[in-house]
Amino acid sequence: MTGRRRWSTEEILDTAAELLRTSDAESFSVRKLAAALGTDSSSLYRHFRNKTELLRAVADRILLAAMDRYRPEGNWKQRVTALALHLREAFGEQPQLAAVWGRYGSGGTGSRMVMEELLQALRASGLPDEEVPVRYHRIVILLAALITSEAGVSTVPPKEYEQGMEQFRVAVLGADPERFPALAHFARDIRPLGADRRAAFEEILAAHLARIEAQIP
Repeated sequence: MTGRRRWSTEEILDTAAELLRTSDAESFSVRKLAAALGTDSSSLYRHFRNKTELLRAVADRILLAAMDRYRPEGNWKQRVTALALHLREAFGEQPQLAAVWGRYGSGGTGSRMVMEELLQALRASGLPDEEVPVRYHRIVILLAALITSEAGVSTVPPKEYEQGMEQFRVAVLGADPERFPALAHFARDIRPLGADRRAAFEEILAAHLARIEAQIP
C-alpha cells in the first residue's frame, strides 16, 4: 500500500499563498490547506505548530521577494523610500497577505532583512543610537498601516467598489451645506479613499522622514 506523499515546507507555503490569493486570513484554515494538498491537517502540523505560524511564514515570503528586488542606494532617506516602495509593490501583487503581515507580523528571514536595512539606513542618517529603535518602530507602523489599508481597497470586488464609489459621490456631492458647510464647499475636490494611493503613500512617507531629519543633531 502506497503511503501519502510528504509535502515539503516550500510546497506547503506555495499552496497556502495560492489559497490566500482568493480568500482572506479569516476564512483560511489549515484544514482547507490540507484538503488542497490531498492530505490531513496533522501532517501539516509537523511543519507549523498552528495557523498563525503558517500565515507568518507565508507573509515572510513576500518580504523576501521585496528584498530580492531591493538594492540599497543613495542617502538614508532614499534607501528607506526605495525599500518602502518595494514592500508596497510586493504586497500589491498579493494584497490578501498584507493584512496577514499587518496583523501577525513575521519573524522569518525576510522580516530580519527588512529590519536590518531600515536600522542601517537610520543609523546612517546621523541619529543617535538611542533614537534609532524608536524611529524604526514608527516607520514600520506607518508602512504597515499604509500598505494594509491600500491592500484592503484593492481586494474589494469591482462591483462592490463601484457601489462604494456611487455612495461616496452621493454622500459628498449631496451634503447639506447648512449641516456640513466645509464638506459642501470642498465636495468637488474631495477624492475617494482609493484615489492616488501611490502619491499619497510617497507624500506621507516623505513628510515622516523629513520630520526625522529635522531632529538629527
